[in-house]
Amino acid sequence: MNAGGFAGIPWIASSPWAYPALEVVHIVGIALLLGNLVAFELRVWGAAPELPIRPLARLALTLALAGFGLVVLSGVLMFAAGPEELLASTVFVAKMGLVMLAGLNAAWFHARGGLARIDATARAQTVLSLGLWLVVVILGRWIGYS
Repeated sequence: MNAGGFAGIPWIASSPWAYPALEVVHIVGIALLLGNLVAFELRVWGAAPELPIRPLARLALTLALAGFGLVVLSGVLMFAAGPEELLASTVFVAKMGLVMLAGLNAAWFHARGGLARIDATARAQTVLSLGLWLVVVILGRWIGYS
C-alpha cells in the first residue's frame, strides 16, 4: 500500500518514510513471531529431542510474543493511516479473522496443557497454528494488491 493515498493519521500519510518504516517493523515482528513458533512447533513434532521443551517454549514463546507486539503496534499505526480503505477490504477482514483464530488456537493449546501433553491434539494444533499464520502472512501481502 502506498501511504500517499491515505487520509488517516497525517504524519503517516504525509511522510515519505513513515509507512515504509512501519512495514519494516511489521516484517521484523512477523519474523520473530513465525520463526520462534516454527522452532517450538518442530520441537513438539519431535525435532531436537535433546532440548527440554519447557525452557525452549519459554524462550521461543517469549520471543514470539515480542514479535506479535511489534506486529500489533506497527499494524495499528498502519491501520490508522487508512482505516476506511482497510475495513472495506475483504482480504484485510479475513486476515484479522485468521489472526483471531490463531490466538484462540494458542489459548486452547495452553489451556489444555499442551506443553505437558505432547499428543496428537497438540501436534494438530501446531499444524493449524502454522497454517493460520502462513495464510495471515499471505493475506497481509495480498492487501497491497487488492
